[in-house]
Amino acid sequence: MQSNGGGIVALLTGVMGLALSAAIFAFWLWMLIDCIRNESDSTQRILWALIIFFLPCVGSLIYLIVRKMPRR
Repeated sequence: MQSNGGGIVALLTGVMGLALSAAIFAFWLWMLIDCIRNESDSTQRILWALIIFFLPCVGSLIYLIVRKMPRR
């Protein structure tokens, strides 16, 4: 008899990886849209948008900490 435990683990790992990827993408998109809508200076808007676009994970986190959180 063969166990199917490895298949279930692989499936769960794949689903969790997909969910994590979707969450990271949603966060990146949220920060990019927030930057485009809320930055008043056009130079700052372009600079931040480029940082977020070309450095997705790091740029989004930096924008959240440096620009979005102080606004609150």
